[in-house]
Amino acid sequence: MKFFAIVLTSALLVSHAQAADSKFGVVDMVKAFTEFYKTKDASSKIKGNKDKAMNEMNERYATYKTLTADALKLGKQAQDPILTQAARGDAQAKYQDKVKEVNNLTQENEEFQRRRSMQLRQEEMELQKGIYEEIVAVVKDKSKAGGYDLVFDKSGVSMNTVPVLLAFKDAVDFTDEVIVELNKNAPPESAKKEEEKPKADADKKTPTKEESKPKSKKSK
Repeated sequence: MKFFAIVLTSALLVSHAQAADSKFGVVDMVKAFTEFYKTKDASSKIKGNKDKAMNEMNERYATYKTLTADALKLGKQAQDPILTQAARGDAQAKYQDKVKEVNNLTQENEEFQRRRSMQLRQEEMELQKGIYEEIVAVVKDKSKAGGYDLVFDKSGVSMNTVPVLLAFKDAVDFTDEVIVELNKNAPPESAKKEEEKPKADADKKTPTKEESKPKSKKSK
């Protein structure tokens, strides 16, 4: 989400931007990103990729545990006084080979984890970048249609996490318009969830004083 910590000014400046009659707008890019249906789809895809990588890593770790157990068993056999010298020698040779397998697998697992982590981060960045570009395109269209001279991202923060836009006078917040436009082609499932959300919130409303009063029992 760090890429939202910038002021959204690209392609929105005009020659009279500082004039007294300039029209300013603000957009909450974090909110737009969060409520965009494609963000939720991307999150599910990212989670699926991470779960798959975790399963692969668990399988590798299971193999590592098995090899380690085999190595320990051979190591004990190589020192077992009950066995013949030839048998101990054979166990020692197999033990050394097994230790090499364990060491090689350890390096492979570390490399696999490093490579998969980089791949997952890259996939996540590409998904977020594509979504961000779609949001910016809608913001630009809305800015042009609304005649805004300058538009700021009110969710942006500076390097020390202080909001970039501390106050804005006579600026129009058209975040909701952007979100509606982004979700106009949402699949039926996503649209239905968005419709049910206000209803669920209404069901959770605080009861009035009359509603909260205990009902008196009728005397027989």
